Amino acid sequence: MDGMRTKTKVLSLAALLTGSVVFGMILAGSLDFTKRASAQKAAAAAPAGAVAPEAGPGRAPQMIALPSFADIAEQVMPAIVSVTATDIIKADKTRRRPFHNFGNGDGQDPFEFFFGPDGGQKGRVSPDDEDQKQLSGGTGFLIESDGYILTNNHVIEGAEKIEVKVGDRDDYTAKVVGRDPATDLALLKIDGTKPFPVVKLGDSDRIRVGDWVMAIGDPLAFDKSVTVGVVSGKGRYAGLSRATSSFESLLQTDAAINFGNSGGPLVNVAGEVVGINTAISSRAQNIGFAVPVNMARRLLPQLKKGKIVRGFLGVGIESINKKWQETYDLKSPEGALVTSVEPGKPAEKAGLKREDVITKVDDVVVKTNRDLIDYVSSKGPGAKVTIVLLRDGKEKTVVATLEERQETGVQPVKDEEEGKAGNKQKMLGLDLDDLTPQARRAYSIDRELLRGVVITHVKPVSPAGDANLAEGDVILEVNGAAVGSVDELQAQMKKAPKGKYIRLYVQRGGGRGPAQKFLAAVKPE
Repeated sequence: MDGMRTKTKVLSLAALLTGSVVFGMILAGSLDFTKRASAQKAAAAAPAGAVAPEAGPGRAPQMIALPSFADIAEQVMPAIVSVTATDIIKADKTRRRPFHNFGNGDGQDPFEFFFGPDGGQKGRVSPDDEDQKQLSGGTGFLIESDGYILTNNHVIEGAEKIEVKVGDRDDYTAKVVGRDPATDLALLKIDGTKPFPVVKLGDSDRIRVGDWVMAIGDPLAFDKSVTVGVVSGKGRYAGLSRATSSFESLLQTDAAINFGNSGGPLVNVAGEVVGINTAISSRAQNIGFAVPVNMARRLLPQLKKGKIVRGFLGVGIESINKKWQETYDLKSPEGALVTSVEPGKPAEKAGLKREDVITKVDDVVVKTNRDLIDYVSSKGPGAKVTIVLLRDGKEKTVVATLEERQETGVQPVKDEEEGKAGNKQKMLGLDLDDLTPQARRAYSIDRELLRGVVITHVKPVSPAGDANLAEGDVILEVNGAAVGSVDELQAQMKKAPKGKYIRLYVQRGGGRGPAQKFLAAVKPE
């Protein structure tokens, strides 16, 4: 009897346990605990900075594992160096610059920590006109264990002595191996008794807008400071200087960059350097710029030799956009439009002409002017390049031998037909006058310019205003035809198809400075 009771209890307990397990499975399935736990395990197993695959239809987005920025900083920090440049300001350099204490504690102008010695303005002297020692500084990073350091050219430009601090205590005197004002890069060298820690160089071409990055440097002399943000843009032109204007293709970041960060690394989540911090925008917050590290990679062999030599074609170019595509009836908004050809230079010798559209150079497809600039500048003097271009809708091929780049009133309407041309001129927003002696004096127009039509007024809100035409500009050609008077200009405008862009070839300046010639495309409203 007791045995039967015991057996009955065991069976009842087993049934209860079985029911509990089944109920638990049903409950877990309905609440989706299993899927959530799996997702958490997958996220935990993912490497730092990895992004889980995109969620499918009807599924919740997967979790994203953020990197450990502390680990990244710990990995890179030993190879970051402080750069101090010393310049001797002679007493006879009398050009002065206001000095302000910006509250950084040591009385030193923080602009010097960003823009290099004296911010590029030499000559600040003491009231007693004695020679003065002037210190400025920035950041750099070791790229080779035998002591090669990358930094910005503006950090060390003009310095008579350069000192580098590695770690907290070790100071070294550095020598300039090579520098390149066109990309604002400089290569330094220090000598030590043992190998130096180095950074790993990444691939700036693969970095994407929105990727996490870290800026490391010495802002306002606060050494080894770290800021974090994302890549805000690529291929930016910031207008840093005349020297860099042709080669700026910068990374933009919102990782805070301040005075003193110049020359420091911009690092990705793998701890690889993808840029060299170079500049900030004074008109906004957290708009900083860095030289892509791939540009430095390409120049390193030449920097080590002490001189940068670039190929030179001798053309002015700009990228094809929708406006130029429509103007020239192109199949796609790709290529480089030739806006000017320098006399006697390789481009002219090869037969290139203004308004040619370059689509390919050797095996490189030219999608923007940057493709052409980068390729040609990477070649040495004497190199031959094959250029494919479009001229009047037809493809043509030429070969150029590169040289070395050197680091340098309204006319009254007379009849109805002329009235139509004049109305078109007015619809562009232009007032024009012949190139008279009075106009030459008023706008300081070069006496050697024999033909053209001077712009006497541009309506700010007009197609001409949108094309950045300005009072004093001289129109030389309309749709490729030379014009020497308002009458001739209006005759060419009369021929222009309705609703199409009108191409103007324009000269600006030349009387009191170098003349600039450019193309403008305007469409009558």
